[in-house]
Amino acid sequence: MIKQKSVIKSLYICLLSFSILISSSVQIHAQNDSVHSVFLLDVKHEWVDSMLQNLSLEEQIAQLIFVEAYSNRDISHETQIIDLVRKYKIGGLVFFQGNPEKQASLTNFYQSQSKVPLMIAIDADWGLGMRLEKTIEFPFPMTLGAISRDELIYETGKEIGRELRSLGVHLCLAPVLDINNNPDNPVINYRSFGMDKSRVAEKGIMFIQGIQSRHVIACAKHFPGHGDTNIDSHFALPVLQHNLARLDSLELYPFRKAIEKGVGAIMVAHLSIPSIEPTENLASSLSVPVVSGLLKDKMGFKGLVVTDALNMKGVSDYFPPGVVDAKALIAGNDILLNSENVPGAIEEIKKAISQGQISKEEIEYRCRKVLAAKVWTGANKHNEIKIEGLLTYLNTSNARVLKRELVRESITLLKNNSEIIPIRKLEEHKIASLAIGPSNNTSFQNVLDQYTKIDHFSWNPENENLSVILEKLKGYNLVIAGITGLGQRPCKNFGVSTKLEEGVREIITSGNTIISVFGNPFALSKLPGIENAEGLILTYQDNALAHEMAAQLIFGAFGAKGILPVSVNSYFKMGDGLQTAGISRLSFALPEEVGLDSKILHEKIDS
Repeated sequence: MIKQKSVIKSLYICLLSFSILISSSVQIHAQNDSVHSVFLLDVKHEWVDSMLQNLSLEEQIAQLIFVEAYSNRDISHETQIIDLVRKYKIGGLVFFQGNPEKQASLTNFYQSQSKVPLMIAIDADWGLGMRLEKTIEFPFPMTLGAISRDELIYETGKEIGRELRSLGVHLCLAPVLDINNNPDNPVINYRSFGMDKSRVAEKGIMFIQGIQSRHVIACAKHFPGHGDTNIDSHFALPVLQHNLARLDSLELYPFRKAIEKGVGAIMVAHLSIPSIEPTENLASSLSVPVVSGLLKDKMGFKGLVVTDALNMKGVSDYFPPGVVDAKALIAGNDILLNSENVPGAIEEIKKAISQGQISKEEIEYRCRKVLAAKVWTGANKHNEIKIEGLLTYLNTSNARVLKRELVRESITLLKNNSEIIPIRKLEEHKIASLAIGPSNNTSFQNVLDQYTKIDHFSWNPENENLSVILEKLKGYNLVIAGITGLGQRPCKNFGVSTKLEEGVREIITSGNTIISVFGNPFALSKLPGIENAEGLILTYQDNALAHEMAAQLIFGAFGAKGILPVSVNSYFKMGDGLQTAGISRLSFALPEEVGLDSKILHEKIDS
């Protein structure tokens, strides 16, 4: 009787999955000839077979459950994780904040306590530095989107994959393949490669292939596209009102291309999409038509389907822990991320099996996929992470060189009247630098100082009188200003206050000015009049390396190559970016950038 009910229910789910899609006249591009995720070759591996034979139904379900873990919390948190690993045989952990040495130590211990080796996951949109102290933070995806040379994106993914693997991580919850088509998006924004679907796809694929070259599975997110929303699904359920034609032509494009190239995993977002799933307040991550109907059946994805975190308000506001896990599994997901109630989830899923909503055979197959992924990544081998020397291994000179090259290639020159950049004939200029923002003395000014005599000033828009500064600048025929302290998100106007806006306009009109904006490109739209600067540089981020490279660019140590990955307004559009050549002026670099070994310099020559 249960088997008959299961068959009937399965038929119903299939019909439901396609009903919304068929009702539309739109033809979703099928991917029946897609390149399958490489780990699927191990679905019938002997280790997978032997493991499955020794797992109960409850343990097979638990293999699909991943819980969040931290390396900066107290012993009670660690005890809780150990209990879940020992008692329920969960499939994996998702690490968040902490430091690499402690995470490695905890991973070694958790693995030693697990009946089935754990799969370890982490968000690494811009490398381990996104989550862990004392590790390298590579440039944001938006910054990478400004780089023309896609091979550098591959090298970035490859290096991040190397670092993840050395830390015992098997699943990289990146890259973001959302298209940055809404400047008011509170959660995607600088995490996206840009506004053009083809460039997002190309750069995303390079990142994916780089990571997976290290046998770490990449997870493209947030399907079917979180870019055009103005609500953060961490705090509420965003509604995506676009019809199927629009989704197919734009949001789905990068995911379709990533599937063609063999991406290992795809994360499903918590979005309400009425054109596909009409049930009110039912997120895409819990929707049969979205997960099974669209992603798996229509688009042909065979890899790991991962939910976005199940403790996010986009789903947790509507369904309690345990129930939400069951709904996600029924929808077609393979991995339930950040489950809040493991025993409750197991019971609810068993209940769903007894009611014919999902079969035992389907549970076994999804468990088999997770186990196959563990084989391909080497997670099945219980290799202990070496703690000694770990920080050195994670922070190599090659990685630092790569990071510098990425920043250098991304800096975008948007205005260059009379070819003011690079500055020539230094003897003809009386130059002042102006730090605009909360910092009195910036790295930008320090590097400018290395090239010629410059007098330095600072102005904090929130508590200093601009007229005083303008009076001091009158005696100079060139002012180089750096705007710092901006925000990356649309809240608070990207950090642009009324006083800052008015002040920048006055500074530009008062004389010959080069401005470097250390922040998000959308901040430019909040600074009307900035297009009148003689020279305008955008670095995308505000850090010491961006400051250094902007200063070097201004004096011609290298040329400008970056292009704007988004459209900001009528003055600054996607694809803008003036190209210049360096003038062989002195540049500042790491020894490795010129073929020297910093270790030899420090340890032998210095001594």
